[in-house]
Amino acid sequence: MIKLSDHFTYKRLIRFTLPSVIMMVFTSIYGVVDGFFVSNFAGKTPFAALNFIMPFLMLLGAFGFMIGAGGSALISKTLGEGDDQKAKKLFSLFIYVTLVMGVLIAALGIIFIRPITVLLGADESMVEDCVVYGRIILLALPMFMLQNEFQTFFVTAEKPNLGLAVTVAAGVTNMVLDALFVGAFKWGLVGAASATAASQLVGGVVPIIYFLCPNGSLLKIGKTNFDGKALIKACTNGFSELLSNVSMSIVSMLYNYQLMKYAGEDGVAAYGVLMYVNFIFFAIFIGYSVGSAPIIGFNYGAKNHDELKNIRKKSLLVIAILSISMFILAEALASPLAKLFVGYDAALNAMTLRGFFICSFMFIFAGISVFGSSFFTALNNGIISAVIAFMRTMVFQIASVLILPLIMGIDGIWLSIVIAEAMSALITVVFMTAKKKKYDY
Repeated sequence: MIKLSDHFTYKRLIRFTLPSVIMMVFTSIYGVVDGFFVSNFAGKTPFAALNFIMPFLMLLGAFGFMIGAGGSALISKTLGEGDDQKAKKLFSLFIYVTLVMGVLIAALGIIFIRPITVLLGADESMVEDCVVYGRIILLALPMFMLQNEFQTFFVTAEKPNLGLAVTVAAGVTNMVLDALFVGAFKWGLVGAASATAASQLVGGVVPIIYFLCPNGSLLKIGKTNFDGKALIKACTNGFSELLSNVSMSIVSMLYNYQLMKYAGEDGVAAYGVLMYVNFIFFAIFIGYSVGSAPIIGFNYGAKNHDELKNIRKKSLLVIAILSISMFILAEALASPLAKLFVGYDAALNAMTLRGFFICSFMFIFAGISVFGSSFFTALNNGIISAVIAFMRTMVFQIASVLILPLIMGIDGIWLSIVIAEAMSALITVVFMTAKKKKYDY
C-alpha cells in the first residue's frame, strides 16, 4: 500500500493519483450519459433544457468540493503533524456539517428553481423541462455533496482504490438506469434525472456506511466536537474550489445566455456537447490534482521540503503531457463525438463540430491553472488558490464571452474559452514562481 509519507517516483505518483482521476471521470460521466440518452431518445428541446439547468445544479453541489478540498488539506496537515485523533474528529465534523448544509440547500433549490430558471433566460418551451429535471436531482443533492467530498477524503484516508470502486459503482448505476428509464421505458428527462439521483445516492451512502464501521483507513466517522476555527479554516482554504466550481457554473449560464442570443436553442445544445467533453477532460486534470493534494499537504505539514519539490516537479511534467495529449485527442474525436450526440440534425452537427475545433486549444493551457489552484490549497494558502480560480473564470472567461462575440459572433464564444485559459495559465505560472522561496518547493 502506498502511504502519504512515501517517496514518490513517477510510477508511484501515477498509481496513487490514478484512482482519483478515474473517480472524477466517472462522476463527470453522469451528465454525459444523461445527455446522450436524452438527446437521442427524447429530442433536441429536452436536451437543451438539461444543459441549460445543469450549471445551476452543479453550482449547488460545489459546496461539497469546498469542504472536501479545504478539509482534506487541513486533515492531511494534521496527519503529517502526527495527531491522528484530531484528524478523525475533524473528518467527522466536516461530514456532519456537509449533510446539514446539503439538506438546507436542496430545500431552497426545490422551492425557487422555477423563478431561477426563468431568471436565467430559459424560453417557454424549456422552463417546465428544467424544473422537472432540477427538482428530482435536488432530492439527492445532500448525497451528491457528500460524494464530491468523499472523493478527496478517500485519498486522504489512503484508500483511493476504495473511493474508485464506489465511484465506478455509482457511475454504472447511472448508465444502467439511463438505458432502462430513458432508452427502454421512454421516461425522458424524468428517467434521466431519476437515474442520476439514484447514482448519487450510491456515491454518498456507501462511503458513509464504510466510514461509520471499523475500517483499516486513517479516518472514521464518530464523535466530534464543534470546532468553529477548523471549520472556518477548511471553508476558507477550500473556498477556491467552491469559487472555481461556482464560477464555472455562472460562466456556463452566461455562455448559455449568449448562445440563446446569438444561435438560439441549437447554440445551447452545441455547447452542451462541448461541455460533456470538457467535463471528462477537466476531470482528468482535477482528478490528478485531488489525488496529489494530500501528498503535498502531508509533506508540507511534515516539513519535508525535498519531497515537496519532487512532487511539484513531477506533477508539472505530468500535467504538460496530459495537456498536449488532450488537445490532440479532442481534435481527433470532434467529428465522431458530434455525430454521436447530435448527428440527427445536420445544422446542429456542423455548429458543434466548428465549436469543437476552436475550443480544443484550451486544453493546452487548462491543466496548469487547475493544478496550481489545488497546489496552493494543499499548502493551506486558500487566498492564492482563490485568486487563480477567480481570475480564470469570473474575470477572464466572463470578459472574453461578453466582448469577443461582439467582434466575431458565435466564433467569439468558442474562442473566449481558449483566451481565458491561456491568461489563467500565465497568472498561475507567475504565482508558482513568486512563492517558490516561501514554501521551499
